[in-house]
Amino acid sequence: MVELELKEAASDRGQTSDQSRCPGPYKFDVCTFASLVLWSQKEHLSCPGRCLSSSSGAGCLSLRGAGVLSETLHWRQRHRLTQVLFVGLVRSEDGHRTVLLSRSSPVSRRGLWEKQYRVFAEVNFVVCQLFALLAAVWFRTYLHSSKTSSFIRHVVATLLGLYLAFFCFGWYALHFLVQSGISYCIMIIAGVESMHQCCFVFALGYLTVCQITRVYIFDYGQYSADFSGPMMIITQKITSLAFEIHDGMFRKDEELTPSQRDLAVRRMPSPLEYVSYTCNFMGILAGPLCSYKDYITFIEGRPSHMSQSSENGKEEQQHERADPSPNAAVTEKLLVCGLSLLFHLTVSSMLPVEYNIDERFQATASWPARATYLYVSLLAARPKYYFAWTLADAINNAAGFGFRGYDRNGVARWDLISNLRIQQIEMSTSFKMFLDNWNIQTALWLKRVCYERATFSPTTQTFFLSAIWHGVYPGYYLTFLTGTLMTLAARAVRNNFRHYFVEPPQLKLFYDIVTWAATQITISYTVVPFVLLSIKPSFTFYSSWYYCLHICSILVLLLLPVKKSQRGKSMQEDVQLSRAKKFDERENSLGQNSFSTTNNVCSQNQDTVSRHSSLTQ
Repeated sequence: MVELELKEAASDRGQTSDQSRCPGPYKFDVCTFASLVLWSQKEHLSCPGRCLSSSSGAGCLSLRGAGVLSETLHWRQRHRLTQVLFVGLVRSEDGHRTVLLSRSSPVSRRGLWEKQYRVFAEVNFVVCQLFALLAAVWFRTYLHSSKTSSFIRHVVATLLGLYLAFFCFGWYALHFLVQSGISYCIMIIAGVESMHQCCFVFALGYLTVCQITRVYIFDYGQYSADFSGPMMIITQKITSLAFEIHDGMFRKDEELTPSQRDLAVRRMPSPLEYVSYTCNFMGILAGPLCSYKDYITFIEGRPSHMSQSSENGKEEQQHERADPSPNAAVTEKLLVCGLSLLFHLTVSSMLPVEYNIDERFQATASWPARATYLYVSLLAARPKYYFAWTLADAINNAAGFGFRGYDRNGVARWDLISNLRIQQIEMSTSFKMFLDNWNIQTALWLKRVCYERATFSPTTQTFFLSAIWHGVYPGYYLTFLTGTLMTLAARAVRNNFRHYFVEPPQLKLFYDIVTWAATQITISYTVVPFVLLSIKPSFTFYSSWYYCLHICSILVLLLLPVKKSQRGKSMQEDVQLSRAKKFDERENSLGQNSFSTTNNVCSQNQDTVSRHSSLTQ
């Protein structure tokens, strides 16, 4: 048995007494304890040692025997550890060996486990993504659509994706197959009329249950992989596909918006196509989301109609061309990844977001200093997202997926599924501009499944869906509730004042500088709870700022006239038009009651033929 005691130094003469013992026993961190056990076995210690140091914070570790940790380390005391530092081995006058330790303040077992697991998870993610990058190059070189069938490409992409999933998350990866499999069954059973609603509720509900169990049921000290990240991407793909099938196989073309008409899926995917879309190796770990039609076009190698940007920025000159080499785009994105990773490893750790709620900092720093550190600390927190999303984009490009067309200079654009635009993010002069360039594919998903289809308060519903999708930490909901308020207030300010600052150029430059500073501070203020996660530190931060931006936003919404957006006007017109159509159809049906059954059958056949022809077109 190994019995561990930590004794305080009693006097300059190096004597210790029972009164000087710290309340124990203590459990040391794993590395320190393992080193001390091995050392004690080697030295064959059998007698208690004596402390020979009187420096502040020094202690004496007595070891009796050699073996495993003493059973006196009770379960309740494992949650409060004493972090120790091995100082050295000394020999007292009577020959007893003593280990000197410096003792720091207690730290929690949860914190140690979280830090160690976070490092392991980050290294594991990077290694798997680098493997996926090499696999993508091999996939494009040896399994190009011109060399092999789409069936082989589907099978290989799926198997590689599942291998990466099980390598990273173990048996937790079964959740990916369970969620995808049940959703596919729902699509078949529910039918095209309601499949989008049923799949949306199930996929989002399954994701939420997994997030709750991971965060609130599994013990933080136990090994619980964060498998919810890939599930978030799979949820996006499942719900997007369900809505696209509903649009293509149930709704009429005239009821769809141009984007919905382009993305509509006209036939039910096969099980292999479905699993390949949701679990392929290019996007299983970090996405990004892509439309089903774009993915199938890539796998089958069909020439897609690419658009070229004209001088006015509009897309025109539809034509078919073979995809160019992605090597230049991949190299550029890997360079961005390297710089982002270097910044994250060197600078981000020196500027923690948690310092914004440090009591001493809040009490001593001036308001300009606090605002500057708020912006800089959130700026330092972004490179890890730049690294992960840019690397994911590079993996897809290396496989040959993501070609969008050519710009007006004839340069190839590999940004079909890009998830961010770093320059536009850092130079954003409005809240909308920041959101449009940050996590682009998620923003498009929220727009397609929620914002465009919401019948009331689309902004609020979209932010609420975004909070549910991100997870169950309270900080997420606080961030997106604040974001709703900030978005509405920023829209009101922009609509009421921007037109006064368009001319001359000097005035517009001044306006851009002011709105850039305001946007960056507002964004940083909004997303602090997203980083802190918990309610108490989030409210501590907001209360230290006296909820000033919340109050200003409410005043803006109360005092400034809010103009109805173009989308709101078009929605209202569509609702009125649909009501008029229903009224006309009702009158026509009443007037046709005297028609014969043969005429009714003929009219139904004509409707069927016309709808079939419109679908084939």
